[in-house]
Amino acid sequence: MLETDLQDFCSFLEEELRKLREETNVDSLRQELERERSKRLDLEQKMNEVLRTRLEDSPPQPPRKQQSPSNNGTEKRQKEVWSSRLQKWLYERFGDYIEDFRFQPEENTVETEEPLSAKRLTENMRRLKRGARPVTNFLRNLSALSNWHSVYTSAIAFIIYMNAAWHGWAIPMFLFLAILRLSLNYLIARGWRIQWSIVPEVSEPMEPPKEDLTVSEKFQLVLDVAQKAQNIFGKMADVLEKIKNLFMWVQPDITRKLYICLWVAFIISCVLPYKLMGFMMGVYAGIKFFIIDFMFKSCPKLRDKYDTPYIVWNSLPTDPQLKERTNATVSRRVQPVVSRSSLATVPSGMSREDDTGRSHSTKKGPFHEIFNLSESERPLAVCENGWRCCLINRDRKMPTDYIRNGVLYVTENYLCFESSSSKSSSSKKNKVIKLVDITDIQKYKVLSVLPGSGMGISIATPSTQKPLVFGAMIHRDEAFETIYTQYIKIMTTSKPLASAEL
Repeated sequence: MLETDLQDFCSFLEEELRKLREETNVDSLRQELERERSKRLDLEQKMNEVLRTRLEDSPPQPPRKQQSPSNNGTEKRQKEVWSSRLQKWLYERFGDYIEDFRFQPEENTVETEEPLSAKRLTENMRRLKRGARPVTNFLRNLSALSNWHSVYTSAIAFIIYMNAAWHGWAIPMFLFLAILRLSLNYLIARGWRIQWSIVPEVSEPMEPPKEDLTVSEKFQLVLDVAQKAQNIFGKMADVLEKIKNLFMWVQPDITRKLYICLWVAFIISCVLPYKLMGFMMGVYAGIKFFIIDFMFKSCPKLRDKYDTPYIVWNSLPTDPQLKERTNATVSRRVQPVVSRSSLATVPSGMSREDDTGRSHSTKKGPFHEIFNLSESERPLAVCENGWRCCLINRDRKMPTDYIRNGVLYVTENYLCFESSSSKSSSSKKNKVIKLVDITDIQKYKVLSVLPGSGMGISIATPSTQKPLVFGAMIHRDEAFETIYTQYIKIMTTSKPLASAEL
C-alpha cells in the first residue's frame, strides 16, 4: 500500500515538473539567446571588414578615427571591467590605509566627571605618590651623587663621566645606561631579585599604613591631602609664572642677561664646530654637577653671591608678588597726598601726633580710650582691623563671663581684647594683657574630638590660674606668629634693660 502511494506521488511530481518546463520554456529561450549572440558576432565581423576595406581605399586623413558604436561599446565595457577590477584590487590591498586618511568631523566628547568623594581623593593622591616615587627617588639619588653622599661612588662616577666626555662618548654612555636599566627592569619583571641601581640609593623613612581610622582621623587625612594638593599646585603655579615673567620682560635686568646669553650661544654655535661644542658642554656639565654644585650647596654664602642661575631664579617674581609690589607702589604714591590733606584738616592747637594717635580707632571709639592706654599705643599694621575670636576664661563659672565674643588686637606692648557686648563708655568686659607678663603662649585646640590642629591660642599669665584661650580664630596661625614675634621682641629688649639697671 505504501509503495503504491509513493509511486503515485513521484508520478505526480514528474507531471508537475514537465508542465513547469513547458510553461517556462527555458530551453527554447536559451537557444534563441545563443542564436541572437551568434548573429551579433557575425554582424560585428562584417562591420569590421567593411570599415577595414574603406580605410584601405580612402586617402590618408588626420588622426581622427571613427569607430563603430558596437566597438566603442565593447571597449567601454572592457575599460569598466578592468577599472572595477583595479579598484577592487587596490581596495583589498590598501583599503585599510586609505580609510585612515579619510577626513571626518571631530567629535566633541565630554568626559564624565566623578563626584567629589573623600575616599576617591585620598586614593588618587596615593596613586600619584606611588607613580611619582620612581622619579623622585631617582632625583634624590642623583642629588646624593652630586652631594658626594658616598665619596667612593661619586669619585668613580666623576672619573668615568669625565673620561667619556673627554673622548666624546658622553651620549653613548647615557644611551648604554638607559639600555642597561631597561634590561635590569626586564629581569626584575621576569622574577629575578636584583637590588643594584645605577645611582646610589638613599633610604627614606617609610610611614606605616594606618588602618581602622576613626572619623576624626579620616577627616584629618582628607585635610592633609587637600593641603598637599594646595601646596603642589602652588609650587607648579610659581614655576610657570616665573618662566612667563622671565620671557615677558617683567624684570628687564634679569631678562637682559638671558637675552645676552642667547646671543653669545648663537654666535658660538655658528663659529665653532659641533664636535668641539659637544666636548665643551660635556666637560662643563661634569664639572658643574660634581664640583661646582657641591661647593655651592656646602657654602650657602658662596652660592648667594656667585650662583647666577640660583640668584636669577629666586629674584624672579610671581604674579602675587607683582601685585603686592604694584599695590605698595600705589600706596606710597597716595600716602603723601593723604598726609598733606590730613594736615590741612587738623584743628588749631592740636599737633600732628595727636591726630595720628586718634586715627587708630575701633567701631566704638578711639583705640586708646577703649582700653585706657596711652595715645602712643596703637594696633600693629598686621592687625589694624583685629582678629575676630572668642575669649574663653576658664577661671570664671558664669556663662556670660566664661566665653565672650570680640576682636583681638596686638600693640607694641599689649594684647587687647575688645568684647562685642561691652558698651562704648564701659571697658569692664575688655581685656588688656601686657606682653611682658605672658609666661607661656601656645597654639590650642579647644575641642580635641574635632579634626585639625585647632583654631585657638592659649596665653598664660601670673594673674590667671588657667591659661586664657582665644578660640574660633580663622587666621589663627597669622595671629600666633604676630603675637609670638612681638612677645620675643619685647622680651629681648626688656632683658638688657633689666641687666643694665642691676
